[in-house]
Amino acid sequence: MPPLLRASAALHVGAAVAFAARPDLWPAWLGLLAADHALLTFAGLWPRCDWLGPNLTRLPAAAVARGEVALTIDDGPDPEVTPQVLDLLDAAGAKATFFCIAERARAHPELLREMLRRGHSVQNHSRHHRHTFSLLGPEGFRDEISQAQAIFTALTGQTPAFFRAPAGLRNPFLEPVLHRLGLRLASWTRRAYDTREGDPARVLATLTAGLAAGDILLLHDANAARGADGRPVILAVLPELLAAFERAGLRAVTLPEAMKEGA
Repeated sequence: MPPLLRASAALHVGAAVAFAARPDLWPAWLGLLAADHALLTFAGLWPRCDWLGPNLTRLPAAAVARGEVALTIDDGPDPEVTPQVLDLLDAAGAKATFFCIAERARAHPELLREMLRRGHSVQNHSRHHRHTFSLLGPEGFRDEISQAQAIFTALTGQTPAFFRAPAGLRNPFLEPVLHRLGLRLASWTRRAYDTREGDPARVLATLTAGLAAGDILLLHDANAARGADGRPVILAVLPELLAAFERAGLRAVTLPEAMKEGA
């Protein structure tokens, strides 16, 4: 259990004991609990925060030493955009990690198989990508994530090792569920909000600002904003981003590959 959750549990026990001893001070005990819940809520709304449990925001030192970066692509597969993304990755010799929505994957299983055939990685981005995901309790998390695991395993023959929460939002009940399912939470080093930002130049500038080995970058093949020409912004950004990797001497690899200790 992360230190923050241990402290929160201890605070709740202490507040109960204190209330039993001095019920007249109930406003103080209630205020402490309210502050604790506010802190936990803040941690859940901060996608890169590790106060609620382990959270991969950068690649390990071995990957940094190898000059690796991880390009992660969320919310697909999309029958219009994903095949074009795969072709752009192939042209640059780059590998990516696709955090897929299980129900989308079940609708387009051929795209998952194509991702794997081309050497990419498919990971768990929940079954439905619910907007209320961060409000779920333990049973809701278990159902949403374990059912997605079963779908991905049935479609690909491979069981995902990483999970990314929808929009990166979560609550303290998530980490115990991930632990039991053998999943590791993965967020990112930076994202460019390309589901809202349709200007490819701005998206590219955000993703390449301070670009360095060990970075985990986030783009979207489904739900991507569209530029002035009507194209999904990822299709305009990706060739320039991959060229920036090459100029910097960086190699785009999948998350499972990046987590290997050896060269």
